[in-house]
Amino acid sequence: MTPANPPRPPYLDSDEMRMFEDSVDAFLDAHAGPAETARWRTDGFVSQEMWRRAGKAGLLGLSVPEVYGGAGVDFRYDAVLMERLGIKHALNFAIPLHNAVVAPYLISYASDAQKRRWLPDVVSGNSLLAIAMTEPAAGSDLQGMKTSARRDGEHYLINGQKTFISNGHHASLIIVAAKTDASAGAKGISLFVVETESVSGFTRGPLLQKLGQEGRDTAELFFNDMRVPAENLLGGVEGRGFAMLMEKLPQERLVIAWQALGMIKAALRATIDYVRERKAFGKAVMDYQNTQFKLAECKTQATIAEVFLHHCTERLLAGTLDASTASMAKYWVTEAQARIIDECLQLFGGYGYMLEYPIAEMYKDARGYRIYGGSNEIMKLLIARSL
Repeated sequence: MTPANPPRPPYLDSDEMRMFEDSVDAFLDAHAGPAETARWRTDGFVSQEMWRRAGKAGLLGLSVPEVYGGAGVDFRYDAVLMERLGIKHALNFAIPLHNAVVAPYLISYASDAQKRRWLPDVVSGNSLLAIAMTEPAAGSDLQGMKTSARRDGEHYLINGQKTFISNGHHASLIIVAAKTDASAGAKGISLFVVETESVSGFTRGPLLQKLGQEGRDTAELFFNDMRVPAENLLGGVEGRGFAMLMEKLPQERLVIAWQALGMIKAALRATIDYVRERKAFGKAVMDYQNTQFKLAECKTQATIAEVFLHHCTERLLAGTLDASTASMAKYWVTEAQARIIDECLQLFGGYGYMLEYPIAEMYKDARGYRIYGGSNEIMKLLIARSL
């Protein structure tokens, strides 16, 4: 029995894609083994040196054009990278956020001069990226944000607070969403690129203590008359921020779904191996019909999730992925992730409750996937609008 076995889709079926997959596996085997991933959880973050190693290995800024130091490849490569991170139980390393969520804003909306200044360090790992949308009283409802930005000569003064910001504690480039016109609703939101090492009025809170994903640096950010150069207004025009966010959110939701799929495969592989070895009442746990039925259900759900995610990814590559379909992918795959990992943990019995087993860590880590990137309840609302 294998975790899932749909045929490899044509868009991933090439020697080049297999070579890239092998290079990702080699890097993770060398640098993200159990001792290292345990250190991430203990420290609460992945070291800057690890980010630089990933940059040197060619794993960062995959979609950054070659003229700015990147590989200039499409989303297929990030999809493979995300799936392998999940399969190798290394998703606390937030490369997907850096590569496929934040970097596209700079690629699409920054000026040529800004790209030349920022993107080479994004590719090398010298700069770590984050995006700051969520506030204590505004999560999925981005129009309810209170953070403000007021023009003051050649700068903007930004005041407010952001929370639950992944990479927030160590990021050196943070895209901050703020209201430049509080009376204009969504049309009053703008995005600013904050170079954290050169601004005043910027402070970070301590690392947030989370239920899972302990190795993912997550923090609160505070802005007190933070002075940001006016030229760092992304896109150069006030009020375009909400439209930019809406344009990029479908890909962000696929990013979440791809990571969830990788974790599903890791959980199933670990569980199948365990029940084949574990004995109960004189025979392997796998030999019991209940085990076989439970894993048959899990394999079916995993296969459905993978086939649908491939469909959505092909549409993204073709430029035809709409917001409601992306929401379906995020909702369906993360719900399947939760169900499958719960069933897998049960088959481990008492050992599944022990944190020395990866299945227990996956159980904790998976819970956040149904919340961030827009909660699954919000995904259903977006899907319903397409009815």
